[in-house]
Amino acid sequence: MASFLQSIVDPKKNWLAALHMKTISRRLRNYGLRYDDLFDPYYDVDVKEALNRLPREVVDARTQRLKRAMDLSMKHEYLPENLQAMQTPFRSYLQDMLALVKKERAEREALGALPLYQRTIP
Repeated sequence: MASFLQSIVDPKKNWLAALHMKTISRRLRNYGLRYDDLFDPYYDVDVKEALNRLPREVVDARTQRLKRAMDLSMKHEYLPENLQAMQTPFRSYLQDMLALVKKERAEREALGALPLYQRTIP
């Protein structure tokens, strides 16, 4: 069953998933965002912890992309075409660290240890 579900969402095997990925890519390029920029650290404490562990330059670049996207959105504009062509919306910078944080949290829960950080949603 799991392999069936994976084949449904895999863009290489399903044309509808490929179309969805292409649409998301185009929308992210319009504003100069990456897919990982859409994760909200105020909603998920694991994302917040993963962002805290990343190098300062990566977090600063993320902040700049988000500020630029908000500015463009408020002006009802898109990035110029030449800058859109240079964007890499699916280059991940957060997924590896996020997987590590979730793995550590699951391991701590399995061992019965106290969490390193409180899991509260504001």
